[in-house]
Amino acid sequence: MPLAVTHVLLTIIMVDLYRDYITKHKGYFTLHTVFIAGFAGLLPDIDIPLNWILNIFGASLLHRTITHTPLFALIFLIPAFVFWYYKKHKIAVYFFVTTFGVFLHILLDFLFTGDGSGIMFLYPLSTTMFDLNLLSSLANPQIAAGVDAIILLLWLWHEEIKHKISDFI
Repeated sequence: MPLAVTHVLLTIIMVDLYRDYITKHKGYFTLHTVFIAGFAGLLPDIDIPLNWILNIFGASLLHRTITHTPLFALIFLIPAFVFWYYKKHKIAVYFFVTTFGVFLHILLDFLFTGDGSGIMFLYPLSTTMFDLNLLSSLANPQIAAGVDAIILLLWLWHEEIKHKISDFI
C-alpha cells in the first residue's frame, strides 16, 4: 500500500521529469506547478479528514469511494480544458497536473493495495473492488518507508545532476 509520501513524491517526480525533458512550454511548469501536482497526488485521500469531520455529526464517508474514481479526476479535467480553450494556459496547466495527480494516486492504490481494500472504480454505480496487490510485501510499514526513502534519494540525485541543487544550500 503506497504511503502518503509515495503519492506526493511520485507525482512531483513525474511532473518534474515531464517539465525537464518533455514539455516545450516550460513557463507553464514552474516549481509552483510541481508543488500543486504533489498536493494533488494526495488529494484523493481527502476522504480521510472529511470522514473525521463527518463523524462529529454522526455521518461517515468510506475511504476509497468517490474520491478514488475517474469521476473525481474529471472534476479537475473539465475546467482544465475550459481554461485552455479560453487561453488561460497557466491556470489550465494547474488543473491538468491536478488531474494527473489524482489519476496517479488512484493507479498506485489500484496496483499496490489488496486484502479486499482495492479501488471501486465505478462507485457509486458499483461497489465492486479492483486491485492487483503487486508488491504485497509493502504492507510492512518499514519496507514501505524504505521504498519512499529510496525514491526520494533517487530524485534528489537527479535534481543535483540536472539542476545543481547543492548551489542553493
